[in-house]
Amino acid sequence: MEAMLAGGVVLGVALWLRHDGHTSSLLELKFDGQQAPTTFLNSVHILIAVGAVMMVVGFLGCYGAIQESQCLLGTFFACLVILFACEVAAGIFGFMHKDSISKELITFYDNVYENSVATTLTDQDKDKKQAAAAVLKVFHKTLECCGRGFSNPFTTLITQGFTDICPKSVSASTTDCHGKITELFTEKVYLIGITALIIAIIMIFEMTFSMVLCCGIRNSPVY
Repeated sequence: MEAMLAGGVVLGVALWLRHDGHTSSLLELKFDGQQAPTTFLNSVHILIAVGAVMMVVGFLGCYGAIQESQCLLGTFFACLVILFACEVAAGIFGFMHKDSISKELITFYDNVYENSVATTLTDQDKDKKQAAAAVLKVFHKTLECCGRGFSNPFTTLITQGFTDICPKSVSASTTDCHGKITELFTEKVYLIGITALIIAIIMIFEMTFSMVLCCGIRNSPVY
């Protein structure tokens, strides 16, 4: 039962991360044929798959315990070991690359920003600037920031003719978007890490319980 509940928690957290307004609105952006980095979304999709599999495995374990079936309990234990190994491997990989998610999106933002303030020479350049402005507007509205912090972003964008691209509040229009991007995804990664740690502890107890139960069934007298 605990494995099913743990799988439900993982699935719920993963679906919330996938459909969270802040992350989904940014990671679904496109500019000049380039999609925003999908590393974070790929990680969330894996988490959704793991949660769904854990629920199925949890049902298998519950049914095996009710039927007192060594075969089902052994299969349940093996599945938990595989899921636990995958979770540990994913956790190590995520910890080693936890900063790359923010850096990839910052690079994407900088590319859009530079295109928005580039000198206009042709009609094609004007169209690209307008497309860049639309993408920047989503960034700024979602994160309540404006620009990259090492210059006066509000003044720069105003002189380029984009009067509505930054938030109207003074605090938001002078907030560095690099810092807001890093802050947003750092919080999400820590949430995933805490969830994974809790689920890993539950899985250890589940593996221990299933093995003890399986051994108990095997050693019980048959009448």
